[in-house]
Amino acid sequence: MRKMLPSFTRSLWLVVGFGCVSGPALADKLPRDWLDQMGAAVQSMSYEGTVIRIKDGSAEALKVVHTVKDGVIMEKVVAQEGNGLEIIRNGNEVHCILPDRKSVLVEEWNDQSTLYSTLPSSEIRFGNEYDVAIVRKDRVAGRDAIMLAIRPHDDYRYGHRIWLDTETSFPLQTQLISEGVAIEQVKFADIMLNHEIHASALEPSYSTENFTWLRQPSGHQGTVVETSWISDALPIGFRAVSTHEETLQDSAEVVTHILFSDGLANVSVFIAANSGKQALGSARVGGSNSYGIELGDFEITAIGEVPAMTVEQIATSMRQP
Repeated sequence: MRKMLPSFTRSLWLVVGFGCVSGPALADKLPRDWLDQMGAAVQSMSYEGTVIRIKDGSAEALKVVHTVKDGVIMEKVVAQEGNGLEIIRNGNEVHCILPDRKSVLVEEWNDQSTLYSTLPSSEIRFGNEYDVAIVRKDRVAGRDAIMLAIRPHDDYRYGHRIWLDTETSFPLQTQLISEGVAIEQVKFADIMLNHEIHASALEPSYSTENFTWLRQPSGHQGTVVETSWISDALPIGFRAVSTHEETLQDSAEVVTHILFSDGLANVSVFIAANSGKQALGSARVGGSNSYGIELGDFEITAIGEVPAMTVEQIATSMRQP
């Protein structure tokens, strides 16, 4: 299908098996307290370590250095195998360095986290679409952790497991589960938390002086607009949280982008003029599914880290009153 998302995606998630554990050490804080503290830790904490990411049965190792200075995210992510990809972030500007191609792609990522863009937000409604429970104590990356399980009430969304550092509430491991099978996982193999990050640790490993620099058009990020497009069969709990007009990368085509969310799961719907070239039907990469249809003069594509049935139902139910 036609590419409608940035070429370097950020992800992280997973889950299965739900239980319950008791005891005074874990009963001191409720699951909601752990999640609130987790959100604060991800936003403010400096860390350095090695992340193992598993998707579609393939594993990759990433070296991550991350800090926040005066509210600005500073980060370096380096692939430990393959083409040596490096991602250098300074605030919203991101340089994706491909040394094998001697090129640098400059993108804007808004305020999304490289690793933690899919963690629960304050808008998730536990007791309605999901249940959350403290399952057990554990050890991850040599640190004490507690494991939280987030279980959906229906088949329109995935379940999650999150291992939180007991000292800082920082997420050390996450899993995403579909029908009892782990489809994506991110886990720190080693980590230093609240570690002073020197400026040199955030510099590129390569001289990019003679590299080709490619800049994503700033208009790609989109302009907030109003739209008459609605879904008349949204799964319970989902609602439209934003609508933008965006110019696709490497194209002058303008599309309407509607983001639906239940506070944890997100689905992006892209509506474009019918070019007759749209790849119809479903596609999947890891935990991300997409579904494309033609509707009169329009092409509609729904994409999200949700089960296939969810993107299909949303795409096929889009209407203009």
